[in-house]
Formats: sequence, structure tokens, C-alpha cells
Amino acid sequence: MRDLVIAIRSSIVLWVLTALIYPLVILVIAQVGFPFQANGSLLTNSSQQVIGSALIGQSFTSERYFWGRPSVVNYSENKEANPTGVSGASNLAPSNPELLKRIKPEIDRFQKAGVKPTADLVYSSGSGLDPHISIAAAQAQVNRVAQARNLSSDQLNTLIEKHTDGRFLGIFGEPGVNVLQLNLALDQL
Repeated sequence: MRDLVIAIRSSIVLWVLTALIYPLVILVIAQVGFPFQANGSLLTNSSQQVIGSALIGQSFTSERYFWGRPSVVNYSENKEANPTGVSGASNLAPSNPELLKRIKPEIDRFQKAGVKPTADLVYSSGSGLDPHISIAAAQAQVNRVAQARNLSSDQLNTLIEKHTDGRFLGIFGEPGVNVLQLNLALDQL
């Protein structure tokens, strides 16, 4: 009986430590040390309305904005069909004709707009939520956006440079341009 009481007491103490105290400590550290990240990296417009997260890609179709990566699940567009916010990729192999059928309209849309599409502009990312495009993909769209907004290419290239995130820890991945942040900066010009 004594061993049973010790086991129950130990279980309760461990549960309090791991289910209550530890999460509470982490929550406080996150809110004090990293409030922007802990609250979803939310971005606001000039009216202080939340318009999205810096971590989740959004769909832009206007000629006045840079276009991001396509999403197979259309996370940000169709909340009724996808109320849980599920993400995902198409998982289609390069040899699958369905992949070609899916990317052909994207390629045509870019070519019609006078943009030479890069791979990241026509293929979705692994999560379907990637907020970044390559620097080459952003620069390929400069003339289209500059013409739609009556801006110079130099102004847009400066914005692209300013909103380019470097490699993670300086060595992992490739630099990328956060499309939502770039388009917000465009609206502030």
C-alpha cells in the first residue's frame, strides 16, 4: 500500500510539473521575450487591422501586387471548404500528368502578365503555406508591378532587397522575399 501511495503522489507531482508549471513558464518566457512570434507573427495595415501572418502565404491576384506561391489547398481563400486551416501539398510526381494540368494555368497567367515564371511561382511548397518567394521570382515581377503602380524599377528593387530574409543561421536554406510584407510596404509608398 505504501508503494501505491508513493506512485500516485509521484504521478501527481510529475503531472503538475509537466502539465501545468512547465507550460506556464514557457508561456511567460514567450510572451515576455518574443511577443510578436508567440502571438502568431501577425501583420497589420495602416489602420492597425490584422491582415495576416508573416508565416503564412496569402494569395494576391491584382496586378498592383507581387504574386506569391500557389497553394494546393487555397488555405487563405476558402475558409468554408477548409474551416480547419489544413495545409498540404499536392504530392504529385513530376511524371504525373495531373501536375502539368495544375501548373499550366499558372504558367499561362504569368506569361500573359509578361512575367517569366520561376519554379516557385508555379509549384506549391511542401506545406502549401510558404509566405516566401525567391529573389528571382520577385525580380521577375518588378516590371509588371512597376507599370501597374507607376513606380520605378529601382524603387521596387530597393523594397525587394529590404524585405529579403537571409539564410537561417546564415547557412541553411536560400534567401527569400516575404510576399505579404513586401506588398504591405508597397501600399505604404
